[in-house]
Amino acid sequence: MKTRITELFGIQHPIIQGGMHHVGYAQLAAAVSNAGGLGIITALTQRTPAALAEEIRRCREMTDKPFGVNLTFLPAVTPPDYPGYIKAIIDGGVKVVETAGNNPQKWLPSLKEAGVKVIHKCTAVRHALKAESIGCDAVSVDGFECGGHPGEDDVPNFILLPRAAEELSIPFVASGGMADGRSLVAALALGAEGMNMGTRFIATREAPVHENVKQAIVAASELDTRLVMRPLRNTERVLANAAVDRLLEKERELGAALKFEDIANEVAGVYPRIMQEGDMDAGAWSCGMVAGLIRDVPTAKELIDRIMAEADALIRQRLAGMLGH
Repeated sequence: MKTRITELFGIQHPIIQGGMHHVGYAQLAAAVSNAGGLGIITALTQRTPAALAEEIRRCREMTDKPFGVNLTFLPAVTPPDYPGYIKAIIDGGVKVVETAGNNPQKWLPSLKEAGVKVIHKCTAVRHALKAESIGCDAVSVDGFECGGHPGEDDVPNFILLPRAAEELSIPFVASGGMADGRSLVAALALGAEGMNMGTRFIATREAPVHENVKQAIVAASELDTRLVMRPLRNTERVLANAAVDRLLEKERELGAALKFEDIANEVAGVYPRIMQEGDMDAGAWSCGMVAGLIRDVPTAKELIDRIMAEADALIRQRLAGMLGH
């Protein structure tokens, strides 16, 4: 399948693996890229630029296909060594960067000069237009359904994607609620040039997370996510568990007086315990409503091949057949 996204990134299928904290390691990125999609290494999961450089090298040993790096710009008292991470990306010969969080404008010149294509994650059309205006090559449009941070506008993809298509000139991919061939065909119909999947790729064989995490996603329905940190205007969609129940109770009790410190135990630094140790109640972890569509744990290749076969059959048979003659 050829779209503006496959052409831009030099990939076979218009499927991107989302950058996910403590999930986006070399083995998953390489597996997705080898299957014809675009695998993504998560930079800030690596504690230092040197560790990221090593992870890029590992990925390069496992695939000769294009892969990208996710770099999230967070407001922080002591920000990460962003210049160091960008140098590791450029020196490692990575040609695609997925930026997220704050405006990436100040980092674009050095990335562009190195021939790196930049796709920025956005949860609103106005943010996507800003990304286009500062020179991003593409955007990932994240609907309210998505795991992680859906923004504060609560616009689902059935509205957000066609709105983005009306306004943008650069290509965009759909993110949030994406799981299968139906998702891909729907995203293309709504104006996207491909899709970005996060939660669906956690439930794959190569995802370097504890089996408990994968089984929790398979067992979950579309009703099992919760929104936390809304009072702090830092909304995150997470899978319901005991820690999330505690967190929501604190939010209810404290109301407008809530501070991040009040819920830090449930959200700060919990990912290693969940993702590596499989302690499913250790804290809140990002998961999309799309869990309701996930019923197995295939390899990345089985998943991508299945998606493309489903999409092909949907377009050629079901949809074409509806047109009559």
